[in-house]
Amino acid sequence: MNSVQRIHNGLVVSCQAWPDSPLHGPVYMAAMAQAAEKGGAAGIRANGVEDIAAIAAAIAGPLHRRPRLPIIGIQKSHDEAGQLWITATFEEAAAVARAGADIVAVDSRREERPDGTRLGDLFLRAREELGLVIMADIATFDEALRAQDLGADLVAPTFAIHGRGTPDFDLLRQLTQNLSVPVLAEGLYWTPSQVCKAFELGAHTVVVGTAITRPDDITLRFVDAIRAYFSAT
Repeated sequence: MNSVQRIHNGLVVSCQAWPDSPLHGPVYMAAMAQAAEKGGAAGIRANGVEDIAAIAAAIAGPLHRRPRLPIIGIQKSHDEAGQLWITATFEEAAAVARAGADIVAVDSRREERPDGTRLGDLFLRAREELGLVIMADIATFDEALRAQDLGADLVAPTFAIHGRGTPDFDLLRQLTQNLSVPVLAEGLYWTPSQVCKAFELGAHTVVVGTAITRPDDITLRFVDAIRAYFSAT
């Protein structure tokens, strides 16, 4: 069973922490991945070579050949204009693969890469030279279509969250009804009911991060609710 099949109808837990988080660092993210595995996660999404390598070691399978759970690896960076990128170049994809990822998520909002190469070339090299499954992180339906045409194996509306407080179910429905590749639901999933709705709309897998792996944000949601309650009484 390949990595795409292994995460089908399952939960992928995104184990990431901001640099200012008390949980930032490979040791903590590896422990978070182990906790997610214990809870029944089907896969892990992780950022950065050090975190990915630590997670791969923590959830290693028999003889430490491959992780027990598929790892979706990314490398976040910023270009000269300060724009966020996720695995922008082949070199970053190669580093993620060496660290232990067997799926690489690639920022697919723009065709031209920061290093001057093209998105389709990155997809091709990552598949042929690294043997990776390619997941396209997108923000719009048109970006998803382009990524599929360029050879992406999976698509996720990872960036379709700006200005929203809930998952973009309309875009998810549009993707699952029109794409031929599997669609991962990702972005602002906070509750089990939202996750189940994503599967109802045809999602292959659902990725949940903050609601599981960021205690500071989880605490803040409760605190905000308490403050709202007392402000209204």
